[in-house]
Amino acid sequence: MSLLHVVLVLIVVGVLLWLVNSFIPMAGSIKSILNAVVVIAVVLWLLNLFGLLDFLSNIRVGK
Repeated sequence: MSLLHVVLVLIVVGVLLWLVNSFIPMAGSIKSILNAVVVIAVVLWLLNLFGLLDFLSNIRVGK
């Protein structure tokens, strides 16, 4: 994935999060949780994309 695609994905995610925060009425605590989940997911995606989370591929859950 090129750097341009990464930047475009970040812009799209940011705009979607802004739209949800601005135009969908919900409690402040739910907005905070949503924002935290999206930010954590994006950070984990970026770390995985740049190869900094390779150790997670060795972890097995279950059998």
